[in-house]
Amino acid sequence: MLFGSIGYLNLLPFQLFLKRHISNNAAAMTLHNKRAVPSAINRAFKHRSIHAAFISSIESYGCKCTNLGIIAHKKVYSVLLLEGKNQIDPASATSNQLAKVLKLQGQVLIGDVALKHYLDGGEGLDLAKAWYDKTGLPFVFARLCYNKHAHTVQKLARTFAHTKTKIPQYVLKREAKKRGITPKELAWYLEHISYKIDWKSKKSLKLFLKRSSMETKHTNI
Repeated sequence: MLFGSIGYLNLLPFQLFLKRHISNNAAAMTLHNKRAVPSAINRAFKHRSIHAAFISSIESYGCKCTNLGIIAHKKVYSVLLLEGKNQIDPASATSNQLAKVLKLQGQVLIGDVALKHYLDGGEGLDLAKAWYDKTGLPFVFARLCYNKHAHTVQKLARTFAHTKTKIPQYVLKREAKKRGITPKELAWYLEHISYKIDWKSKKSLKLFLKRSSMETKHTNI
């Protein structure tokens, strides 16, 4: 089984969980992890070169998905809209669409680069906060979906949802150093990310997909 994983800090707890699960479970030794940016993961999942992944929520319609996602309540700090001419982030899918749905103009910046921009004092509109201000709902950026190995993936999702993943200090230091931030800043950032899709998240996702569909139809008229 090949598992696709977004290579950003927002999935660090799940990546650690998956690594421990593989090393502690002999039956899972055939599970391998492939990391990439969201747009690349979406393509790989669509072409079935990976069997399960956190794919962009805008690409998840009609897919078989678990109740895990990447969710922000109010601010997320790693999905920003910068002033200037309209420019998508090629690594993104959902965030680019979110800016369109919100009818906002500017440059979309996502992931660890966006987080570093914010922490360095850079200006930018937090798109998760903009969505919350409009709807009063959290925003679901990605969902854990699968096209094979349904039982294994659903079991992984349920286990992770009931597991509190503790990140060792050496991992925090290592991952923070790679991004040019501090371990304290990394730990603070992860406090703003949740993974279990509750009823509010489901309502938000449904609304986003509906508005995205309307936006697409309007664009094609």
